[in-house]
Amino acid sequence: MSEGTVLAGITSPADLKALEPEKLPVLSREIRDFLIENVSKTGGHLGPNLGVVELTLGIHRVFDSPRDVVLWDTGHQAYVHKIVTGRRDFSSLKKKGGLSGYPSRAESDHDIIENSHASTSLSYADGIAKAFQLRGEGERAVVAVIGDGALTGGMAWEALNNLAAAKDRPVIVVVNDNERSYAPTIGGLANHLATLRTTRGYERFLDWGKQVLGRTPVVGSPIYETLHGVKKGLKDVVAPQGMFEDLGLKYIGPIDGHDVLAVERALQRARGFGGPVLVHCLTRKGLGFGPAENDEADRFHGVGVIDPETGMPITSSGPTWTKTFADEIVAIGGERSDVVAITAAMLHPVGLSEFARRFPQRVFDVGIAEQHAVTSAAGLAKGGMHPVVAVYATFMNRAYDQVLLDVALHGAAVTFVMDRAGITGDDGASHHGMWDLSLFQTVPGLKIAAPRDASQLRLQLREAVADAAGPTMVRFPKGATPAEFERIDALGSADVLRRDEQADVMIVAVGAMVPCAMEVAERLTAQGIGVTVIDPRWVKPLDPAISSAAGGFTLTVCIEDNLRQGGVGESLGQQLRDAQCTTPLLTFGIPCEFLQHAKRDEVFRQIGLTAQEISREVVEAVAQFEAGASGSDEAMDPPLPEDPATRAPQRSRQPE
Repeated sequence: MSEGTVLAGITSPADLKALEPEKLPVLSREIRDFLIENVSKTGGHLGPNLGVVELTLGIHRVFDSPRDVVLWDTGHQAYVHKIVTGRRDFSSLKKKGGLSGYPSRAESDHDIIENSHASTSLSYADGIAKAFQLRGEGERAVVAVIGDGALTGGMAWEALNNLAAAKDRPVIVVVNDNERSYAPTIGGLANHLATLRTTRGYERFLDWGKQVLGRTPVVGSPIYETLHGVKKGLKDVVAPQGMFEDLGLKYIGPIDGHDVLAVERALQRARGFGGPVLVHCLTRKGLGFGPAENDEADRFHGVGVIDPETGMPITSSGPTWTKTFADEIVAIGGERSDVVAITAAMLHPVGLSEFARRFPQRVFDVGIAEQHAVTSAAGLAKGGMHPVVAVYATFMNRAYDQVLLDVALHGAAVTFVMDRAGITGDDGASHHGMWDLSLFQTVPGLKIAAPRDASQLRLQLREAVADAAGPTMVRFPKGATPAEFERIDALGSADVLRRDEQADVMIVAVGAMVPCAMEVAERLTAQGIGVTVIDPRWVKPLDPAISSAAGGFTLTVCIEDNLRQGGVGESLGQQLRDAQCTTPLLTFGIPCEFLQHAKRDEVFRQIGLTAQEISREVVEAVAQFEAGASGSDEAMDPPLPEDPATRAPQRSRQPE
């Protein structure tokens, strides 16, 4: 790992504070070189971090972290913060045992929150500042760095409303606005805008406001017109801080976010104010790396392993779940003019780019506003359209109430597409999509599909969109689509993928866990145990034919990539009890705990959700049940609790 001569001397914020100002541009270049060299080897959020180098340096030169609290919204822009606070080993970034791609309390006292869900930092800041005041530590500053994209989330504005009410709590809101370039000749003027209140500064602010608010359909333009001066007199409307001061916030900016000294001066003024202040910094995402700056899609927001010179991927991946969805939704859109797509600031990641290009009037990116996306979709359904809401599974957690009461209660025909369901891997605890089945099992009338491969994804997406009776949901994991398994028979709406002559074990495999289940079947057959493998396809509601078939087996097994609590296995258990089926049930899934970053297969091994571990437990269970049938005293011992050392899944069994 190569390091520049200035960067090598920075091991803490104290070192940065002591650095001569003339060396700051050199340090900034060295940090960018470091990021390009290292993140290109591991993958990660390259573009956002290239854009916050000087901004981060300015923050740590003015404030005394960790006594002064620095919060990042979202945390993917904290790589430079990690470097400044003594974490320069990026060789295992996002890998098991290496640095997290987000702030991590386990790594450093400088990391306060571990947020990767946007628009939360201002609420954290409000609460922390209140606590400091109540504890007599009101002199401690709280700095919340929030991207302009995160400001599209309603939670951020709820927090701003509360922050502004406390005139004596030192909360500094740093808006990292990276959606437009900053002209170099404006830097000096921007440094004095808060004092001079020039017309040019106001027009720059309006341009920014028009661009940002314009990304929020329906309400964006009216808010912009209000900002244009309806409420303020002509002599006051030239002040760019008008809107924020109406809320009760001091406004400083716009500031050149790539001028460390300009950032420092602005933050020093903000700190000296003693109350809530918003500092508006303009930055350029991907700055210093030509391929990123020229990438119109997202400025290399997140990359895999790439060539550090060209920015091109080193390896090409095969067909992915996301690409399969992307192609099929375009095909459906071409056949049906009533199908519209909605996403929450994730147009490219969820595969809606081509749909947007082909049908620009039928795609709505609502910003980081999942709750609004869902209820807006309900409205579209009421208006005669069929909305397809595509988001990462982890982010749909935020809109549970809207799915329950705004969509399902009204029987609205909305299709939810949950990308990155199950274990996602290297983005860590907050990005796993492991809660969706447990949450949405409780929504009356919602039907949930879990396709096992690309062909089933295409088919079940069409089945979901064709359903006009109520809401549907299609979930699939991150990564490449697996080899396909053809059905050999049907069991109601379920597919039978394997059936041995001997009816010992029936495995119910949920979606992407089918390959694992088929390997388990091979292992069990080698032990003389006959196996039938069922893919339910639609996991809510489960077809009653599955529980009816279970009565003909010694043991039923359910394998899913969701929490065991409240998941498909638990639903199957309830169905077996309702049918008075006495066949024992073993469930295998994800334990109810926060799982740290690692590759997906490493996480599966860690929690024991592998064919080898499942096969071992099933063989032991079958032996117990067979012994019970023969009257052995050792039969039917109670299931063992989870072994913390091996992380083997805890087993559950239906009473006979």
